[in-house]
Amino acid sequence: MISSFLAAKIFCISGPFFRRSLLAMALKIDPRDPNFAWDKMKVHQKVEEIKLVDPLSPKKEGHTRFVCISDTHNKTSNLLVPDGDVLIHAGDFTGVGHRKEVQVFKDFVLTLPHPNKIIIAGNHDITFDEESYPKIYSTFGHREPYNCQEIKDMIAKEPSITYLEDSGCTINGISIWGSPWQPAFCGWGFNLERGEPLQKKWDLIPEDTDVLITHGPPIGHGDLCFHGGRAGCVDLLQTIQGRVKPRYHVFGHIHEGYGVTTDGNTIYVNASTCNIQYRPLNKPVVFDIPNKS
Repeated sequence: MISSFLAAKIFCISGPFFRRSLLAMALKIDPRDPNFAWDKMKVHQKVEEIKLVDPLSPKKEGHTRFVCISDTHNKTSNLLVPDGDVLIHAGDFTGVGHRKEVQVFKDFVLTLPHPNKIIIAGNHDITFDEESYPKIYSTFGHREPYNCQEIKDMIAKEPSITYLEDSGCTINGISIWGSPWQPAFCGWGFNLERGEPLQKKWDLIPEDTDVLITHGPPIGHGDLCFHGGRAGCVDLLQTIQGRVKPRYHVFGHIHEGYGVTTDGNTIYVNASTCNIQYRPLNKPVVFDIPNKS
C-alpha cells in the first residue's frame, strides 16, 4: 500500500487523471459503496449549482439548441416543451414498458417540432432491455412477454427519432453518446452491478463525446435521494472526469435530484420531468452548443 506521504507528494506533481486514480487508491474508494465513496471523494470535488439558458431567449447564430427532459413516465398531456434543434429524453418514458405506453410516448414526441429527437431507455422501459426482459416481465405485470425488438422499433424506426443504446450520433458536428444503464436496484431493466460490469459500459464512451446521455447519474451530481443516500455511479464520474470530459452530461433517474451542476469542466444536467411524487412539475432544461460543422 502506498504511504500517505508518498501519495500526497505524487498527487501534487502528477497529471489530473493519474491524480484521481492515485487518490482513489489512497482513499480506498470502493465503487460498490456510493455513500462511503462520496464521503471520501467530495473533499476533492467541485459541485456548483448553476443555471443554463432561458428557454425563451433567442439562440445565438451558429449554435445548436438542446432541450432536455427525462422520466416523463407517460405524464406528458400538459407538458410544455420549448422549441429547439435537438430534443433529448434521458429514459423512463413509460411506467413499465407496455406497448400502449410506448405508443403514447411516441405519439407525444412526434407532436414536438424538434427536427432531431434523441431517446435513450431507462430502467422503467423494461421491454427495451432484451437481455433481462424475459426474466422479469411477469414481475412487472406483463401477462405475456412482448417482442422486444418490435417494441423498440416503434421508437427507433421513426425518421425524426434517433434511439441510442451504447451508441452515438453527430449533429452539426457535435458528438452525442447515449447509454441506458445504471447501478442495479429492485430488479428493473438496464441494471448492472457496480464496479466492473458498469465500467465495461462506460469504457465504450468515445473520448470525443461532447454530450453524454445516460439514464443514471454519476456520483455527486443530481444523485441525492430523499432518504439522504447517494445513487450515482462512482465509475461513471471517474470516466467522465478522467477520460471523456464531455461538455454536458444529461441524465435523470433520481427525480429529486433535478437540477444543473458543474465540476468546472463538465456541466451535469438531471433533467427529470417528474418529481418524487411522479408529478411532471420540473421544467425542461435548455443549453446551446456552438456548431462544429
